[in-house]
Amino acid sequence: MTLPISFEFFPPKTPEGATKLRAVRQQLAAAQPEFCSVTYGAGGSTQAGTFAVVGEMLAEGMEAACHFSCIGATRDGVRAQLAELRAMGVTRLVALRGDLPSGGYGAGGQFQYASDLIEFIRAETGDHFRIHVACYPEMHPQAKSPQADLQALAAKVRAGADGAITQMFFNADAYFHFVDEVRALGLQVPIVPGIMPITNSAGLLRFADNCGAEVPRWMRLRLQSLGDDAAAIKDFGAEVMTRLCERLMAGGVPALHFYTLNQAAPALVL
Repeated sequence: MTLPISFEFFPPKTPEGATKLRAVRQQLAAAQPEFCSVTYGAGGSTQAGTFAVVGEMLAEGMEAACHFSCIGATRDGVRAQLAELRAMGVTRLVALRGDLPSGGYGAGGQFQYASDLIEFIRAETGDHFRIHVACYPEMHPQAKSPQADLQALAAKVRAGADGAITQMFFNADAYFHFVDEVRALGLQVPIVPGIMPITNSAGLLRFADNCGAEVPRWMRLRLQSLGDDAAAIKDFGAEVMTRLCERLMAGGVPALHFYTLNQAAPALVL
């Protein structure tokens, strides 16, 4: 594959998970990703784990992008974290508002939107960081309207974002239509499709429902018909995602970003 690709990991919770993730990264390094990102828990709850994984990846010679959320954050706290990341050698961030922790703890803080965070990062660090942001081809579930969601992305770009990575989707037409709408606003940043592997039907459907991503009826029915046949689900998932990626590539996407779920095989479908 000549198209740039990137992979996303989450910080493991156990020593066994950390060992497994190192092996996964070693396998995926053969695909020569442009960078790999590491997620950040609600309210920054996994900050130590996120920074630790990012540090390991940098030591392995891998370009690392740290997720960075602002729910409940203060300017002094963000300033200190940015200084720590710079000292580590991090040059990419995925800047997010972030989800509220369960129970709502962590709300408030000095940043209301991701655009506020991006503006602050630019004011503090200039062009040191390449800043990626999130976007939603099928609308953020908390957005008031598709137009409001587009304006939220526009605010992030105007605050200094360099590019956007989409939430997962399974309808290529939704992505292409979204890009057309973004371009109609005069925004020229790359919109990179986020690709979610299909390895577990119940988990996938639950996550899709939570984040507002549409799973086509034919896919739902097929997954339901496969029951608990893990091998059949993985085979079906590989076929679906390969076709989606091929269509996206034929349509001229700038890159592909894979949500690995800390697994190597599903992300190597192409």
